[in-house]
Amino acid sequence: MQTSLVLMAAMGEHAITGQPVRWVHDLIAGKPEQAMAIIEDSGAAFTYGQLDTMTRTLSETLTNHGVRPGDRIMLVSENCATYAAAILAASRLKAWISPVNARQTTAEIDAIRDHSGARCMIFTPEASAASRTHAERLGAIKLGRIDSGAIMVTPVQDAIPEPVEGAPTDRVAALLYTTGTTSTPKGVMLTHANLCWNARVSAKLRGMTPNDTVLGVLPGTHVFGFSSSFLSSLYAGSCIRFISRFSPDAVLDAFAEGASIMSGVPQMYAHILRHLGETGRAYTAPRLHYISAGGAPLDPDWKTRIEAIFGLPLNNGYGLTETSPSVAATRADNPVSDLSCGPPLEDVALEIANPDADGIGELLIRSPGVLKGYYRDPDLTAQTLEPDGTFHSGDLAHIDENGNLHLVGRLKELIIRSGFNVYPPEIEAMLTRHDKVSLAAVVGRPVPGDEEVIAFTLTDGAVCEAELHAFLRDRLAPYKLPRHIVIANELPTAATGKILKHKLVSHFAKALAERDTKQETGP
Repeated sequence: MQTSLVLMAAMGEHAITGQPVRWVHDLIAGKPEQAMAIIEDSGAAFTYGQLDTMTRTLSETLTNHGVRPGDRIMLVSENCATYAAAILAASRLKAWISPVNARQTTAEIDAIRDHSGARCMIFTPEASAASRTHAERLGAIKLGRIDSGAIMVTPVQDAIPEPVEGAPTDRVAALLYTTGTTSTPKGVMLTHANLCWNARVSAKLRGMTPNDTVLGVLPGTHVFGFSSSFLSSLYAGSCIRFISRFSPDAVLDAFAEGASIMSGVPQMYAHILRHLGETGRAYTAPRLHYISAGGAPLDPDWKTRIEAIFGLPLNNGYGLTETSPSVAATRADNPVSDLSCGPPLEDVALEIANPDADGIGELLIRSPGVLKGYYRDPDLTAQTLEPDGTFHSGDLAHIDENGNLHLVGRLKELIIRSGFNVYPPEIEAMLTRHDKVSLAAVVGRPVPGDEEVIAFTLTDGAVCEAELHAFLRDRLAPYKLPRHIVIANELPTAATGKILKHKLVSHFAKALAERDTKQETGP
């Protein structure tokens, strides 16, 4: 494999170079007891002193319940203070926390429980009706209360504790499950050192201080919300204002009431734009000073319109669950006009493997955030992690002359049509330039001896497939043109709003079959 060493950012004060690295529960150590730590949807507020007390009480309760160091604890939750206390309590216990979105199905919850070998499951019934439903189904019992609500836990199950390593670089803090671009969940093992490093660099990137209110609108069960929003706010001593379920009104209310930092996925900003346009609601955000997007490709039109309304640069970033997640990001003090993901964060080294004539190849990553491995999957771990800790991202990228990272697509999503490489993000970006298209997703579909391009869109309903085909014909090479463009009312998404591309063809199988038949038989 040929590689091109491209860029390494400066080393930071807590890189893995021998300096002390804290444990996750120590992120709240030394914070002023009366400083505000969490505000919930309900308006309930909790200081750092209260959060520390809740954490210690929950840790003691779980110990008495039979949870041991090295056990896996599933947290079936939506964003709330009990969620926060559970994460810190697991760290104090030397157990692994596995946060899972309560909106996942019964089958998904059970599959993660079985794969993780969870000793028990914790729920957040006051903040999530879905969590309460899972708790009732799984026979959860009440073990007492903390300030934020009932301690609802399933009876302990037979489980073999994992070895408890002594160093934060080795000891697993969180087991996060991700489907990636396949339908098979993967358990990503992130250590205390991984997460504490990410908390530090994320807080520094966003300029977080104890005076900030961080908007926790991303699901805290996803690595973006868990690590880059929640843990970084604790590192900085900021207050996090949780929103359990995204809505434009909830975000706009939070802005008006003093939220100062928001990280979200691009689709959230698109919904805010649409809501402002449809309702005519006035926009006000007296303390907002940092906004960013990640988790999915950023649309140029959304970026331009958001920046015009918010009066701030919309920073773009790139990360993965396997890298805790931060890899690269644009800087608020050096905004870019393009859609690059910015330079690598400090302590991060990037390489491009097997670059083509345009410098595009698989992105390889080395950083203190790279996962320990995939749980109970040594083969996958060996495939993606080199002996020196280099992680194979599976993403296609190039780095420009300014050192900024540009994502081109997924290696496995690359479409090879008639011998030409087709990168889905290019077609998606072109589709969303049409003023009637709000969202687009492009995938490949195998056909005998070739692949064809299939596009899926959300529109305002005032456009037809033929018009979109004509729009693309004037702007793309013939081999990039989709065979079908499906106009849908909604697309299958994860809790973050990220489109689940691996489900698109099967989800719309009937619509695609009808189009195939129509093209074969003619009008």
